[in-house]
Amino acid sequence: MTPPRPRQPDEHPDGIDLPLDPLPGHSSRGRLERVLRRGEFAVTTELNPPDSADPEDVYNRAKIFDGWVDGINAVDASGANCHMSSVGICALLTRMGYAPIMQIACRDKNRIAIQGDVLGAAAMGVANILCLTGDGVQAGDQPGAKPVFDLDSMSLLETVRIMRDNGKFLSGRKLTTPPQLFLGAAVNPFAPPHDFRPVHLGKKIAAGAQFVQSQYCFDVPMFRTFMNRVRDLGYDEKCFILVGVGPLASAKTAKWIRANVPGIHIPDAVIKRLEGAQDQKKEGKQLCIDIINEVKEIPGVSGVHVMAYRQEEYVAEIVDESGVLKGRRPWKREARADDQRVAERLEHILHDDVTESQVDMVKTAH
Repeated sequence: MTPPRPRQPDEHPDGIDLPLDPLPGHSSRGRLERVLRRGEFAVTTELNPPDSADPEDVYNRAKIFDGWVDGINAVDASGANCHMSSVGICALLTRMGYAPIMQIACRDKNRIAIQGDVLGAAAMGVANILCLTGDGVQAGDQPGAKPVFDLDSMSLLETVRIMRDNGKFLSGRKLTTPPQLFLGAAVNPFAPPHDFRPVHLGKKIAAGAQFVQSQYCFDVPMFRTFMNRVRDLGYDEKCFILVGVGPLASAKTAKWIRANVPGIHIPDAVIKRLEGAQDQKKEGKQLCIDIINEVKEIPGVSGVHVMAYRQEEYVAEIVDESGVLKGRRPWKREARADDQRVAERLEHILHDDVTESQVDMVKTAH
């Protein structure tokens, strides 16, 4: 048996799968809110969902980020393509002690289903929810699907805030136990009209956003202008702002994204830099590191959100080489004395469907 080791910061002493004790002034019992409220520079990332029903596919993706991030976004059918649900991913991640940020997109569910998912997520130990409108179905591989959009990101924020703070459903019916959640939203400082973007952030804060993750930042001067206005309006004191960053695999990839993905602004200078590099993938990683080192110095920036689609193996290198953690080590999934209890719980939940290898994986951790 693996010998006990000292408890990590922001970890429940009685089990890695248990929520942390509540703290005064905190709306959740999660690690991400604690890190941000302590004034530490936070790092989050995304776990792109598998086209699979095998839990190992989720765990294998999550362990890449071990010890380097403070939260992992469980993506909710981004691009209107079907994958494992964000609810399912969160169920697996919380069981193993990870700190998921559950995305909820309004495209596929009405307010009844969404409010039920919020309660279910909180019951599983999810402490963070990111409220999104969602891409239109025409963007995905099933354009004949019927979109819902009963709510949008703004009304979704208001809905979850009412559930948490007022202890009520939208219908007015009381909740027995309100969810304890840290609420997030997405912002795009690079989409026109640019002068409206800080105002739009203010609307999301008023609706309930406590932290935001931005669209990819490849234009630091444009982002700096956005933050100047945000500070003028005082929004940086009301909300934690995490800047979206990520590596570009090549100049060809950058051109394709710029031409085909709405809302992502990639300046010509970025493409020229990649084109002039002998190893474009390596240069794309270095570009991401350089951007992190610039934006982390901008007043009002509380962290970065590293999006490395199909380059997830670079996340640890990017965080390490950028030095943003300043020696701090986020929570890491390690073998410990309570692994046997968690493995037994997993086996009980899945009954005969769990494979011996899956239980062994939990027992040995990684």
